[in-house]
Amino acid sequence: MTVPIVQEDLDALRAECRAMVRRRAALSASVAVVPLPGIDVATDLTLLMELIPAINARFGLTPREIDGLPLEKQALVYSVVKKAGSLLIGQVISQELLLAVLKKVGVRLTLKQVARFVPLVGQAAAAGLSYGAMVYLGNTHIEQCYRVAHALREGHD
Repeated sequence: MTVPIVQEDLDALRAECRAMVRRRAALSASVAVVPLPGIDVATDLTLLMELIPAINARFGLTPREIDGLPLEKQALVYSVVKKAGSLLIGQVISQELLLAVLKKVGVRLTLKQVARFVPLVGQAAAAGLSYGAMVYLGNTHIEQCYRVAHALREGHD
């Protein structure tokens, strides 16, 4: 996939990726209500192991695609990635890398772990926290990819 040339295509791609994030977040929320230790974190990791590379691929920002760019475009990508503070653009996604990113929403995840053991209200809170954390991580990554793709389209950071 290459970066869309037309701004409207780039905007449509962002909207498509946000819908993909919402679907994964809904699945994460549904698993969060199950009071089995660790199942929600394992599910979130699995979902993110699929979601983040899919977003990178949609924006043309996989390691292979970036390596195939001319050197000046590669430098531009890494300059914008560094400014955005992204750990996930142009990287091979591993569980260790995702765990580092998940620590950014660690308070929400800790609350989710505790909340789901409180019948009904706690489980609803856990689902909401899970959904919110997944949407936050996914949409943050989309915006970082969007910024890089926009810079590539414009030819500057």
